[in-house]
Amino acid sequence: MAFYSFLRPFIFALDAERAHRLSLKALQLSPLRGARSPHPVLASRVAGLDFPNPVGLAAGYDKDAEVPVQMLGMGFGFVEVGTLTPLPQSGNPQPRLFRLVEDRAVINRMGFNNGGQEAALARLAHAQGRGIIGINIGANKDAVDRIADYAQGAARMAPLASYLTVNISSPNTPGLRALQDEAALRDLLAAVRQALPKQAPPVFLKVAPDLDPADIEAIARLSIGQVDALIVSNTTISRPKLASRYAVETGGLSGAPLCVLAQERMADFWRATGGQLPLIGAGGIASAEQAYARIRAGASLIQLYSALVYEGPALARRINKGLEKLLLRDGFSTIADAVGVDVR
Repeated sequence: MAFYSFLRPFIFALDAERAHRLSLKALQLSPLRGARSPHPVLASRVAGLDFPNPVGLAAGYDKDAEVPVQMLGMGFGFVEVGTLTPLPQSGNPQPRLFRLVEDRAVINRMGFNNGGQEAALARLAHAQGRGIIGINIGANKDAVDRIADYAQGAARMAPLASYLTVNISSPNTPGLRALQDEAALRDLLAAVRQALPKQAPPVFLKVAPDLDPADIEAIARLSIGQVDALIVSNTTISRPKLASRYAVETGGLSGAPLCVLAQERMADFWRATGGQLPLIGAGGIASAEQAYARIRAGASLIQLYSALVYEGPALARRINKGLEKLLLRDGFSTIADAVGVDVR
């Protein structure tokens, strides 16, 4: 942390997107490190997969599957790459990524910029067997049939995915969140399931935090039996009180201001699913205490991204170390024992 605190002013002097690209380049050049063996209390089995620890890297950082193995070596129990679309696309015009330093937040309107699924296949094949690597799939902005894009992505990427995430919750592709509507979601999930090969990985669904109770109930009802886990949640289009001059920028807000809303949505989805479906907590988690609160609210696993901007690359290891202490302090012998204890 001390070294990153020294470097951070120099990193923050760069445009946020350029700094992101430089971090990927630095990781590509760094030697690969093996993941340390975590304390057994942190291990869990979720959706048929054995996770060495519950701290994952959320989609959005490694969009093109360039450094998943390097990120696993930094202490993450799993890494999610993407969002990958069937065809390459440049995304929205720049600038499109903003640090809200005073708020320890980020606003992005990237627009699923990526090199396409085909370009990522060789890199993903090279990473096989190195750990749990999920693949987040989406639809191209100009797709005539977005459900067909998801089905194509599921069929193409399933053989190389530890799990697939169907991302219908980004606010930066116009109309995408409409796929969370009950009728559209039913058709989407059916198409994805039909497209999967016989030996298919688990399928996760990533939802938005900006949902009303009826939406939550409908998504929960449709998801049980159709997906293997829900990721709660993506960035928010809401704007709590923010201090940064970038607060007026459009796009999805993540980081510290999202924490309370994402925590509430986690509890909502736990109650709506009756604990029948594994939940993955994302949004505003920057400490072991926040990760533990999300687990106690129903999360079997958690994911980070924006907090890395402010806390540095050692964050996953710090959270795991803190979680271990918190679980043992409260008498839990496994992560699973703590899941949902505050909302049961």
